Amino acid sequence: MNKSDLRKIYLQKRLSLSQVEWKSKSHAIVEHLKISELVRSSQTILSYCSFRQEPDLSELLTLPKIWGLPRCVDQSLFWHVAGNLRSGKFGIQEPDPDSPQINVSEVDLILVPCVMCDRKGYRLGYGGGFYDRLFSQPEWREKKAIGILFDFAVVDELAIDEWDQPFNAICTESGLYSQLNH
Repeated sequence: MNKSDLRKIYLQKRLSLSQVEWKSKSHAIVEHLKISELVRSSQTILSYCSFRQEPDLSELLTLPKIWGLPRCVDQSLFWHVAGNLRSGKFGIQEPDPDSPQINVSEVDLILVPCVMCDRKGYRLGYGGGFYDRLFSQPEWREKKAIGILFDFAVVDELAIDEWDQPFNAICTESGLYSQLNH
């Protein structure tokens, strides 16, 4: 199956979750992240605003950290301190452009939404390439990153492209998995 077909199938599975299931699974992911060493040892963490029933991590933003959220500009992501949100590109909530930007040198950890992910930590996203372009830049390549998704979207193996970068860990409602087979 090609990436486009997989994307459609797994997005539909995610959208078919009831609100109760979605909230319960999202809460479980947040609880796993709260106790993870990767999150606890980080000062500045980049996250995202849930869209199309991605796991909702908004509870995490109450932890005493500097939280960054992305703003889409053309084909790039710009990171701002979490605060006032507005509807941006694709209808995704994003920070106000006037909110303070976060410099890459400050970032300790990135929480990345996934349509699906394999057990080696390779991600399938929406196909826009925003995170691929981000992680292709040398200053972002070494940043620790956790793929965020639900259990049903973890597969044994995905076809990967030469630019794909694996995550340090993935987190689902069942737990945080950092022993990935790269």
